[in-house]
Amino acid sequence: MKVLSVVGARPQFVKLAPVAAECARRGVEHVIVHTGQHYDPMLSDVFFRDLGIPDPDVHLGVGSGGHGVQTGAILGVMDAVLETQGPDWVLVYGDTNSTLAGALSAVKLHLPVAHLEAGLRSFNRRMPEEHNRVLTDHAADLLLAPTEVARGHLTDEGLGGRTVVVGDVMIDVLMRVRDELVDSEAVLAELGVPSGGFSLATVHRAENTDDPDRLRAIVTALQEVDHPVVLLAHPRLRARAEEHGLDLDGGSLTTRPPLPYPALVGAVAQARGVITDSGGLQKEAFALRTPCTTVRTETEWVETVRLGWNVLVEPGPAVRDAASRPAPAPTDEAPYGDGSAAAAVLDALGSAPRS
Repeated sequence: MKVLSVVGARPQFVKLAPVAAECARRGVEHVIVHTGQHYDPMLSDVFFRDLGIPDPDVHLGVGSGGHGVQTGAILGVMDAVLETQGPDWVLVYGDTNSTLAGALSAVKLHLPVAHLEAGLRSFNRRMPEEHNRVLTDHAADLLLAPTEVARGHLTDEGLGGRTVVVGDVMIDVLMRVRDELVDSEAVLAELGVPSGGFSLATVHRAENTDDPDRLRAIVTALQEVDHPVVLLAHPRLRARAEEHGLDLDGGSLTTRPPLPYPALVGAVAQARGVITDSGGLQKEAFALRTPCTTVRTETEWVETVRLGWNVLVEPGPAVRDAASRPAPAPTDEAPYGDGSAAAAVLDALGSAPRS
């Protein structure tokens, strides 16, 4: 069996790591295509190194651009790659422009497509990620759902017959990295904060960063939290803040560059809380039992809210108040699996009929 993985953004590199390791363990031929959607080394190369992922076999180098430009650029070069490689499965991950472009190219060439992290829904069609995941699900031949909730969404859309629940591969790599961490104190020293006495924040969604009023409300709230907040600021966020005339540092808030994934896991594990608009970080915080405040009106990871470990808020004082709330009741529930999702993915690819 020959599997070709299409990745291009930070969350996809994390998901790729356990899949690549499982392919190597089983002797499955695995081709990695990096679209170059995230081209900053801190958002790309460092993940391959720190997570032990083999170097990409193909790097498309598409770089940044609007949704149409970026998706079109990937499509413009993907066909030739797929025709040359001739995989048994094209495996696409998550909900980015790389996901949709990889799926569309494969479908047009009549190559079987499997979608990892299928069935997630925010039910917010203003989100480009929602367009990408819905379109990819309906194009794919095999839907690898992380949870029973995701399976339910796919069944409601008439896709239950193509769906297999495999668990969440991000939990696989999170558990591995957590168990391998040897020096969390070094991470805290780098951030300049005490264990259990700070919150870690990320803000990257366009709806929050591109709207000056929303971004100002978020930054003001973070500066007013009653304990230190460390904002891991990607270059795009810094650029938007400068355009809007916002100083990200002040009050309780200090900024640092993005952390390598192992250091991020160490920081989240030592934090009293996470404040984010990311999808993946909500789930990682839950798995590490760190309370999360999500600056969005909806989440794909509804289990985190149901179990009391995640609160959805709008920009403004609600962010400040939620970040200062007490920790929720402990839970032993594991809706995202036990760390063996990558094995389930390879089992599903090996047994599924290919159209």
